[in-house]
Amino acid sequence: MAQAQKGDRVTIDFTGTLEDGTVFDSTLEGAGCDTDDCESDDCGDGGCGCGCEESGPMALTIGGGEFFEKIEEALIGMAPGEKKTVVIPAVEGFGEYDEEKVFTVERSDLPPDLTPEVGQELVISNENDEDFGVTVVEVTDESVTFDANHPLAGEDLTYEFQLVEIL
Repeated sequence: MAQAQKGDRVTIDFTGTLEDGTVFDSTLEGAGCDTDDCESDDCGDGGCGCGCEESGPMALTIGGGEFFEKIEEALIGMAPGEKKTVVIPAVEGFGEYDEEKVFTVERSDLPPDLTPEVGQELVISNENDEDFGVTVVEVTDESVTFDANHPLAGEDLTYEFQLVEIL
């Protein structure tokens, strides 16, 4: 049976979980879907953020840097149908949580039409006109506190995956 090698284009199915078992990403239909979070009946089409919008195997080139390096390396030597589990430490995933990426802005320095809510994800520009994503973590009458860490920063990620096909 054929075994995957570096440079091969393959498809994989995977489920990514956090230490507490929370599914944060999956190619398996319904694996990350919590129907209580779905805001519409067509979450599979437009993506409502419930985790249901993407399913089906992911295609990647082994060694192409398209996914986590540890997973790409683990695929080498696997045959279609084989399964493995790999843990990606936070430092190799989305980095350690950095308190310095949490900052507060006075409401008077924000656009007057902005009505921020805790949990809201926004893209803002810094003084160099560079865009970056933030999450609103606190809102008061005087200020808004943002967190520019990736939502999975500081989390070890466990991926259970199966090599579906060598293309």
